[in-house]
Amino acid sequence: MSRVGSLPIPVPQGVKVNIEGNKVTVEGSKGKLSRLLHPDISITLKDGTLIVARPSNSRVHRALHGLTRSLLANMVEGVTKGFEKTLELRGVGYRAQKTGNKLSLQVGYSHLVDFSPPDGIDIVVEGTNRIYVRGINKELVGEVAARIRATRPPDSYKGKGIKYVGERLRLKPGKAGKTALKS
Repeated sequence: MSRVGSLPIPVPQGVKVNIEGNKVTVEGSKGKLSRLLHPDISITLKDGTLIVARPSNSRVHRALHGLTRSLLANMVEGVTKGFEKTLELRGVGYRAQKTGNKLSLQVGYSHLVDFSPPDGIDIVVEGTNRIYVRGINKELVGEVAARIRATRPPDSYKGKGIKYVGERLRLKPGKAGKTALKS
């Protein structure tokens, strides 16, 4: 039995859930999200909680059960609280600057790297080395943060680059190990 899928999803006050077949629309104070889910999985709204059920105990339905429940829970959390990823720039001369709706990154290349966020994503720059990616869609927030990080991932020797706040980097020792063996 799916442990994740069987948990009910509490719907907070002020959140409207509309279920039309396999299309679910969730509307809250932060915005509106809608998604097409697998038609085999049934979703019902009872007494302010969403309940996800599967038709059989097959492997595919068990997997879809937990997935559907997680997607719905993320939609409800997104329209009430929202999601945020924080990135940090490390390196001499590495800067982030927001001009209009674009994010301009100066990360060691000969040119500025401009990044335009998709609709529904808000990018905030604090100082010159901290970037906040905010939005109501968890997948989109994670994807945008990953694309920003991919412009200059942290290097494994000095740790320079763009990293997530809280990400632990394992730095390699470099050439010092080779010279110690010669002497």
